[in-house]
Amino acid sequence: MKNALVVGIVLVVVGAGLLAYDHYSYTTREQVLQIGPLTATAEKTHTVSFPPMLGWVLVGGGLGLIAFAVAKKR
Repeated sequence: MKNALVVGIVLVVVGAGLLAYDHYSYTTREQVLQIGPLTATAEKTHTVSFPPMLGWVLVGGGLGLIAFAVAKKR
């Protein structure tokens, strides 16, 4: 049951992290023009968003696993 407790704690921490930081951004470079030896590049910022429900589901599942592990211990 120790494994269930550890997994439950990890799920709660990851879920809380998703609720706190619901998106992340990253930047890519793309070549937009090449004429002979000259090239032009552009930086584009991409944003990936996570739905808040995903964080709540992870927190709820983690709390359920923690409750299961504690109840099974007794």
